[in-house]
Amino acid sequence: MKQLLIPAALALIMAACSSTPEGSDPAAGAPVESRGGGSSVTTVTTGGVETGRLPAVLTDPKSILSRRSVYFDYDSYEVKAEYKDLVTAHAKFLTENRQFKVLIQGNTDERGSREYNLALGQKRADAIRKMLALLGAREEQLESVSLGEEKPKNEGHNDAAWAENRRGDMLYNGEF
Repeated sequence: MKQLLIPAALALIMAACSSTPEGSDPAAGAPVESRGGGSSVTTVTTGGVETGRLPAVLTDPKSILSRRSVYFDYDSYEVKAEYKDLVTAHAKFLTENRQFKVLIQGNTDERGSREYNLALGQKRADAIRKMLALLGAREEQLESVSLGEEKPKNEGHNDAAWAENRRGDMLYNGEF
């Protein structure tokens, strides 16, 4: 009897540890938002699987919280004065909604070596993370990563494109 139970238990454990949800398509792509009429919550799905619910204030174009990007000057990781109100608003939301987490992605333009851009992207993400923490968000709510030049917002090769790519993006749980 033991000889039958051990393989069956191992098979159940292996199935439970699967990293791909049953029925999901790993090539399904980026998260998709499903918005209901007049709903105060936005459902975020990835590959057809619901990954979280966001309050409407985070997606309403009239709300400052719908803006998620902080732009930087060339070769800089200092949060400019024009973005301090934006970061302050996100910090206030996080202090009032402790269940939410933010992933801050630091980005650079294509100029510079891959290593330099990864380091600069991390400094940009960390600058936003530190500001959020100083304004009251808990450290466990914040994570910062560098994408370097790998996720351009604008594929162009001129000053205007590079300015759009020098940024830090804030994504709430359910969006990453």
